[in-house]
Amino acid sequence: MTTSLESYEALAAEHLPPDAAARWTALLRPCVRLRKASGTEPTAAQLGGKPLLPAGTPWPEWPDHGPLSFIASINCAALPRDGVHPVFPADGTLLLFYFDGQIDDGDAMVWAADPETWAGARVLYVPAGTQSATAATPTGLDPYPRVDLTAAARCSVPDPWHPRSLAALTNDDAPLDPREIPSHIKTFMDAVYSGNNSIGHQVGGHAHPVQGPVEYEIAHAMLGSKTLWTDPRLDEEAQRWLLLAQIDTDTDANMTWGDCGTLYWLIRPEDLAARRFEEAKLTWQCC
Repeated sequence: MTTSLESYEALAAEHLPPDAAARWTALLRPCVRLRKASGTEPTAAQLGGKPLLPAGTPWPEWPDHGPLSFIASINCAALPRDGVHPVFPADGTLLLFYFDGQIDDGDAMVWAADPETWAGARVLYVPAGTQSATAATPTGLDPYPRVDLTAAARCSVPDPWHPRSLAALTNDDAPLDPREIPSHIKTFMDAVYSGNNSIGHQVGGHAHPVQGPVEYEIAHAMLGSKTLWTDPRLDEEAQRWLLLAQIDTDTDANMTWGDCGTLYWLIRPEDLAARRFEEAKLTWQCC
């Protein structure tokens, strides 16, 4: 599967006019892909298990609903720096929590479009050197099996139907009917995205969505439910959000999000730089 900047640049040069190739490759972003560690591979993150919480920090809860499940921890210092955003923390740990329905059999759900549910997902940042201890899982929750993950820097591409991607390929910001896409662009899309269907676990870069650009889901939520999807402010707001992490369905960790879906945490770069991880927002998609 194509994963390097050079391989994507070569595909663009092969299938696209030079100006379109330059516009599209300018959209590429580095990312860190996470996969199950084997043998002596270094661990950069873990799914499930029990988190190390700073002394005096309560287990995250959704008020009036209950405790959130611990999903993953990410060791920032163990991530390759050439795969993350320049302002991503160089050390410390990110802890990801999500209300997964264990407490209420799925009666309450977290929806990006509903601000009243946003408390059902949390990101905690634990600075390096913080005195921490393994936290006991609250009553009513079963911890997910621990799975250690190793990290590698990769190159990520925008979703093929992302407005910015289509505009780069066609040099046209107008909405494009899929039936009107020129044949050489269809060939290019097939070359890039065929065999690139695995969502996987990832930090930074372009999200790999299940059902369309996740940045626009968050942007629409921030602008309000009455905002039209044709509102030009939507594109502007969507560009203000970066993927923080995506956690895919994982059989080893016994994690299934909807129908084999994926959890996506996004954050604005200024909040990432200031370590305001409480400002991160979650959306999720499934088949």
